Amino acid sequence: MEGVQPAAALFDFSGTLFRLEEDASWFEDMSIKDGAIDREIDGHVQAELMRRLTAPTGRSVDMGPDEYHAWINRDLAPHLHREAYLHVLRESGVADHHAESLYQRVIDPRSWTPYPDTAEVLATLSDHGVRTAVVSNIAFDVRPAFAAIGADRHVDEFVLSFEVGAVKPDPAIFTTALERLGVAAADAVMVGDSDEADGGARAVGCGFILVDPLPTAERPDGLLRALREYGISV
Repeated sequence: MEGVQPAAALFDFSGTLFRLEEDASWFEDMSIKDGAIDREIDGHVQAELMRRLTAPTGRSVDMGPDEYHAWINRDLAPHLHREAYLHVLRESGVADHHAESLYQRVIDPRSWTPYPDTAEVLATLSDHGVRTAVVSNIAFDVRPAFAAIGADRHVDEFVLSFEVGAVKPDPAIFTTALERLGVAAADAVMVGDSDEADGGARAVGCGFILVDPLPTAERPDGLLRALREYGISV
């Protein structure tokens, strides 16, 4: 369906429409343990911690059976999500009370920065009659992030893993979105930053557009360009 205006567009959340970007104030008076040494959390360490908190696939620290169970199921239940990411932070050398503080940032929709063209893309697709859904592996409600930029009214469905009981690339999460939108897979496209997770939409017959989860300042019109290159009018 490349080059044809779809009836529906499905969007990933993290790294696609919004991005969790560190603020230096989050790390004030904070250090990490590196063996017996307390290391300052500089810009490089901050970026690595954010990567570990937002990478859509894979794992970045050692995990025992219980921790791994929480990790692979983290987007299905809030308590497992908390357990999994607190373990990642602690294994990264972050003290317990600082780990809790950082984790609260992760699950606060106000902490997430929209890409510069997110609101424009959603509004334009809505104006063109293209139905939209946010399809996200996540364990907290992201709707307030969209409401904050006035984009919630341009999203027809929020299909969040912890609410529907399926995580990408499980076909069930994509078919749930399509059923809610009332659109056939062949008439829809999935947009996301993970070929493994978001690209799973291809297995049910959707088109797929891969975007780069760059910092928001470095990707001012990445969504617009990717959709236009696919042949979608935005």
